[in-house]
Amino acid sequence: TISLIKMQRNVNSKGSYHNLCALAEAGPGAGEPQISKQLKSRLADGTKTSRLIIVANNLPLRAKRSVDNSGWEFEWDEDALIAQAKEGIPSNMEVLYVGSPPVEIAPEEQETVSSLLKRKFSCSPVYLDRDVKDKYYKGCCKQQLWPLFHYVLPVHPTSTRRFDPDLWQGYIKANKTFMEKVVEESATDSDFVWIHDYHLIVLPSFLRKRFNRIRCGIFLHCPFPSSEIFRTFPKREELLRSLLNADLVGFHTFDYARHFLSCCSRMLGLEHETSRGSITLDYYGRSVALKIMPTGIRPQRYLDGFEWDEFRWRRGELAAQFAGKQVLVGVDDMDVFKGIELKLQAFDRFLERHPEWKEKVVLVQITNPPRSSGKDVMEMHSYVTDLARKINERHGTSTSFPMCYLERHVPLHERMAFYSIADCAVVTCTRDGMNLVPYEYVVCRQGPDSDTSSAKEGMLIVSEFVGCSPSLSGAIRVNPWSIEAVADAFHAAIKLPREHRRLRHEKHWKYVSHHTVAYWAQSYVADLIKVTKDHVSMKCYGLGLGLDTFRMVALDANFRHLEERLVHMSYLNAKRRMFFFDYDCVLAAFGTSGDSTSSGLQPGQTSSSVSSPGSFSLAPSAALLALLSRMSSDPSNAIYLFSGRTKADLTQWFSSVPEVGLVAENGCFYRPIGSKTWIPLAAPHTDLSWMELTKPILQQYVESTDGSCVEVKESALVWDYRDADPDFGSWQAKELLDHLEDVLSNKPVEIVGGSQGFVEIKPQGVSKGQALELLLFGAATAQSPAPPSSAPHADATNMEADTRPHFSMLNIAGASFSPSSIGAPMTYVAPSSDLVMSSESSTMEHGSTFSGGVVGAGAFSVPITDLAAAQAKLSSFGVPDFVLCIGDDRTDEHMYKGIENYKRIAEVHSHQIFASTVGQKPSKAPFYLNDQGEVLHMLATFVNFP
Repeated sequence: TISLIKMQRNVNSKGSYHNLCALAEAGPGAGEPQISKQLKSRLADGTKTSRLIIVANNLPLRAKRSVDNSGWEFEWDEDALIAQAKEGIPSNMEVLYVGSPPVEIAPEEQETVSSLLKRKFSCSPVYLDRDVKDKYYKGCCKQQLWPLFHYVLPVHPTSTRRFDPDLWQGYIKANKTFMEKVVEESATDSDFVWIHDYHLIVLPSFLRKRFNRIRCGIFLHCPFPSSEIFRTFPKREELLRSLLNADLVGFHTFDYARHFLSCCSRMLGLEHETSRGSITLDYYGRSVALKIMPTGIRPQRYLDGFEWDEFRWRRGELAAQFAGKQVLVGVDDMDVFKGIELKLQAFDRFLERHPEWKEKVVLVQITNPPRSSGKDVMEMHSYVTDLARKINERHGTSTSFPMCYLERHVPLHERMAFYSIADCAVVTCTRDGMNLVPYEYVVCRQGPDSDTSSAKEGMLIVSEFVGCSPSLSGAIRVNPWSIEAVADAFHAAIKLPREHRRLRHEKHWKYVSHHTVAYWAQSYVADLIKVTKDHVSMKCYGLGLGLDTFRMVALDANFRHLEERLVHMSYLNAKRRMFFFDYDCVLAAFGTSGDSTSSGLQPGQTSSSVSSPGSFSLAPSAALLALLSRMSSDPSNAIYLFSGRTKADLTQWFSSVPEVGLVAENGCFYRPIGSKTWIPLAAPHTDLSWMELTKPILQQYVESTDGSCVEVKESALVWDYRDADPDFGSWQAKELLDHLEDVLSNKPVEIVGGSQGFVEIKPQGVSKGQALELLLFGAATAQSPAPPSSAPHADATNMEADTRPHFSMLNIAGASFSPSSIGAPMTYVAPSSDLVMSSESSTMEHGSTFSGGVVGAGAFSVPITDLAAAQAKLSSFGVPDFVLCIGDDRTDEHMYKGIENYKRIAEVHSHQIFASTVGQKPSKAPFYLNDQGEVLHMLATFVNFP
């Protein structure tokens, strides 16, 4: 009934589509604000063709009260990374900074300060209420996200790191405030937005909701934890989806990117693709790229510092103080992740083992004040200061102490002086995003060319858990948790010959001097521009409201909704109509008959009768069968259902509608309309011996991969791992692909899948698209005269020379059969040859058998009379003047390609052919229908189905 149809439309709806069609049809820019005054001004000026908005938690400024205390004075913070990055931004791109001011600004001063910063520094400040800022930064960022990204779980029930919804709401509110400021400054999606670090992870989602086509990138300067750690966070999906709402996600190392990809795979079911060195994720039709590149420093800033008087004075003083000693230097913040205590413990162990170095070596540990407070930081501070004192007491003498512990802010010139006289820099962080100390050390040891006193040699001891470690191939990499290993590294570094130190230093200097912060920024912005170059032509709309459900769907500009009125009008005007429907994902969704006789395969089993592993029955409902019966009763309609199920399943389910054509196993077998005989669409001489060779291999992978199973079809084998661990299943799939390619390299098979949850092995050339083309071109034979039956040995060379499409032969897996009356001799043209044989012959070349009126052998044998009947049925129907093809999954994309081939070759009127997918998602089909319910409603209106 029509009420049933309406109910099923509601049940099968995958989301709210109200007004989405109108929004999508309106084209780019619909429902979005017009060009802002700022953009108009820039276009009129002509000096800058685009703008980059850099968004960070803090603006790259320093601030102090004026001398008369009448206001604020600001200057650039030259140590700020985002300020140094400006050198790498293209000259034709205007740069605007958005972030919090470095100091608290009274409400009555905010307007004046905003105007000043915008005019002099191109900075737009974001002002947060004290309560929101405390919850956002001190609460959520430092107590929850920072420990999460550094692998610290709040195991203790009273830990402040446990998730607090109130702090999370503060984080959300702060990010919304940042979004409002970006919108205020941009008011268009033509600007580029570059977001920095974990403080603003959810900002991409807010911006994407506001501007669907915004060009947005984010770079995380912190580690990204493994999925086992990350998925413990209650708001994990919100964070992941927000990162995916950016166009370019940046990481310091491949390890961080790998963990992110693992989280996307395990939690969202997204698989990545690699192409020409790039890594991308397809997220609702939009390609999200990953950028793996460590940041750098600005070497010239340090080289210029060698001319400062204060630097020269301090370096001379330190050189005299530590004359005759090997100097080790460490520069860290007082933080639980910096591994300061491990460094000191290892140094203590080194001195115990090598007492001869007690008066010859000194470790200078510079410790900056902590950036956050807490019990763990206070305990760490107490432990480190006590340990430094004990080292001097235990190993010091009346004239020298091996430990120099400085707990204060050390200005740049003094830090450079320590670097320049140190023989080795030591970084033992247990977890750190990047850490630029080794880069600074390398530059200061190199010095300018004019400085003859620079050693131009040096050693590095670097923790393997910091982001800079992979780029420093000459460093001694250590596990900071191993006190013995770090102690050995101390000894190895100071004992290394000077020539070896020089060679290692040259390697590091070459890298650091080239991979500067400007180079990093230039590379990132170039990739952001490249990734978003097609955004202007995208048709976009948003679905979902919350951070955990919102996603922006991007479609091709020509992708549009299939209007029922237009299709119905074409249907009524047509005389010969052909329908091609995917059954498994489109029609089967209308509800099943409740048949429990599923032939599913249980994990670990194999059976030749199995059609789908562990699946529920897809038997059609009575309402669907009634609708198909009504449609197929019209002699002007030819209906074909495509399925991945077996012949036996489809025969049983659709026995009551014999006037419906069936295609089984994704295009391998075809049952013509009105027939009970299945015709193989694979080559008649198809060799299936590979199946017996492959089954034991697949069974081996089933036994070693929990949750996987094997599906054995008549023409194909499938290893299904969708219920296995995502990462392990993917690894096993890649291994299986390599294994099968080696074993089956000389067999006529195709091996597909590996990233969709299955690996399928099937005969070559078999697909839904091929089956669809055979049916369409077979019907088109009515328009082309058949070759004379009296000339069975026609000249194939002349046939090939004719460039006009030959619709007069039904191709079945490379074999061609000339149409003729049933019962007359049938002409067979062998694939890829000029051999033409009559049905009166007994054998053919190329291994194909042809005897007793049967072509092929085994599962692929078919009586010639059945082939002739199938061709005659198609030819008698004639060339269709209306074609409707509807699918839903990836295998149906072959059908859409077949439709395009037919339109191109047959030169038919394209307005009479409709190819549609179900759901607004990226597809080769030019049309979409919102859901399966809409499909059913359209079909019902064709035949006035009650």
